[in-house]
Amino acid sequence: MKKLIVEAEVSLDGIMNHPELWGEIFKYHSDDVSKYLEDLLFIPEALVMGRITYEGFNAHWPAQKGKVADRINSMPKFVASKTLEEPLDWNAKLIKGNVIEEIRKLKEGSGKGLLQYGVGSLTRTLLDANLVDEIQLMVFPFVFGKGESWFDKIELSHFKLVDQRSFSSGVVLLRYQPIQQTDQ
Repeated sequence: MKKLIVEAEVSLDGIMNHPELWGEIFKYHSDDVSKYLEDLLFIPEALVMGRITYEGFNAHWPAQKGKVADRINSMPKFVASKTLEEPLDWNAKLIKGNVIEEIRKLKEGSGKGLLQYGVGSLTRTLLDANLVDEIQLMVFPFVFGKGESWFDKIELSHFKLVDQRSFSSGVVLLRYQPIQQTDQ
């Protein structure tokens, strides 16, 4: 079965969704952070996205050039949304019907896996269905103090720390595996 990784970049206070946040986060994208994120992007065969991430990425990435932009622009994208309609732009396909069953089908068989950027209601749905194999939080060394926290999107969940790494800019990567309901 293919692995589904969720990756999110957050401030120390867990903020991940505010228009001004990215200006602060990019200050800490040192060469080693950028290299790690680039390497991560080349692991999966496709991206899984909720509507908000899809719309934000679609507004930014198609106009970009370079190795990372070429990769992200060419990858298949599967978008979970109750409001978007097909056809979608940017090499994306709308997940129709039961999102849990459709993601389960995407994970079947061998392959390089799937990557979801950001944490939202889709992540919560996938965690509840035991479809997330790993959550990677890149924690940035500043407190933002406003906006939506990744904790606001997740109900009671337990995780096992599988790896941690520090970067030259002070960013810390925390890699967790969800502890499945039956494992507790």
